[in-house]
Amino acid sequence: MMNLTLITAFILCSISWISVSLSESHTVEVQSGENVTLQCTNISKVQATTSWFRLVNRTKASCISTMISSETVKYCDGFKNGKFQMSSNISTVSLNIKEVDLSDSGVYFCGFYISGQTFLSVIHLNVEESDATTKLMGVILVILGSLFVLHTTVIIGLVVKNRKLQRANEEKNRQQSENLGSDDLNYAAVTFCQKAKRRAVEPNVVYAATR
Repeated sequence: MMNLTLITAFILCSISWISVSLSESHTVEVQSGENVTLQCTNISKVQATTSWFRLVNRTKASCISTMISSETVKYCDGFKNGKFQMSSNISTVSLNIKEVDLSDSGVYFCGFYISGQTFLSVIHLNVEESDATTKLMGVILVILGSLFVLHTTVIIGLVVKNRKLQRANEEKNRQQSENLGSDDLNYAAVTFCQKAKRRAVEPNVVYAATR
């Protein structure tokens, strides 16, 4: 049995070098967080190699999974985490994707390699933001806006309070300066030198004048 890597490489080369037939194309829309199943018509009447691919950067087809028979599914590197599940029956080939997100949006190919020719079905998957996600984002924006307003209000209040305290301190210092100047003036007004008292004349003392 051919190695999975060689099979994938061979199919990818066949898309570029061998005749390719486009069997169908349609668009699937789903909301983020939901499961989605991509389906294409099973055109194989005999055992054939069926693969799912995804277009990356509009230029490169990335392998998702390959089914060699109806019971054997091989998942390519990067798609073995259980999020992608490939299955098939007589009428359809399906790729189930669990809990899609915006990064899952893109172009998917369902390819059949039959008798040297590749047949492709193209599915455009559009993942949109869910209503719950939109509401949650709205609530988060409202909360952030409220916190911003509250934070700004607190800062303005602190600035105003600080200015009032500064003004009060300045007014207090000014009043103290005025009161100190008034006390000095009053002290100067009541402070004076007393005149020397005349000596009293003693009655029992005889004063004589000399020439």
